Amino acid sequence: MSAKKKTTAKKAPAKKKAAAKKAPAKKKAATKKSPAKKAATKKKASAKKAPAKKKAPAKTAKTLSPEERYQRVEFEAYLLAEKHGFAGDPSSYWIEAEKIVDSQFA
Repeated sequence: MSAKKKTTAKKAPAKKKAAAKKAPAKKKAATKKSPAKKAATKKKASAKKAPAKKKAPAKTAKTLSPEERYQRVEFEAYLLAEKHGFAGDPSSYWIEAEKIVDSQFA
């Protein structure tokens, strides 16, 4: 038997193909706008008006939910009681606080 020698041939590294260069895109020829379009744009520009200044709305009565009203009355009553050193009648503070809150949101 004859001994055959295996020869391994090294593969040559694959050559990178050069990226095909694309031809530059042709620029579109500038087209003149028709006079009708120019006139239309001028009309739009002149039709725009400066936004009117909004007047500050007069004091509007904000309606309070029952919960909000209760919390505000409670806070006002506390402030009144604190102002008087917690020495007065709590129900009188409460009634006075209701008057204050109602006058603020009426």
